[in-house]
Amino acid sequence: MTWHFGRLVDHIHLRARNFADTRLFYEKVLATLGHTIQMQGEGWFQVDELFVDGADAKTTPSHIHLAFQASDRATVDAFYEAALAAGGSDNGKPGERHYHPGYYGAFVLDPDGNNIEAVFHGENQRSAASVEIESTR
Repeated sequence: MTWHFGRLVDHIHLRARNFADTRLFYEKVLATLGHTIQMQGEGWFQVDELFVDGADAKTTPSHIHLAFQASDRATVDAFYEAALAAGGSDNGKPGERHYHPGYYGAFVLDPDGNNIEAVFHGENQRSAASVEIESTR
């Protein structure tokens, strides 16, 4: 199996108040970005660096801002529409932002109130699609 990781974040762990709603939400919005659930089990799933499970009596839901990379503006728009259709709520319609020239993003709140963004940073060229790590075991 090959794993793809970024350079700074090893993984992000979200705890969901309603796991079923949260899973459906991420399944739909990540599909617009070209990602599918890679691993799953009873009450958890993983997509690249994102790990999600359900909160229980000993844990509380997460509350974070999480930004996903989009390949173009149309993908940001599709992400936003899929998020709203999957139970998310508007937290900033797709559009250019003042953060830097070419920054085009959309913000939604997931079923647990996390601020989820899709962002396209304008035309650019990557040195690699991702860092690939293959197990030697």
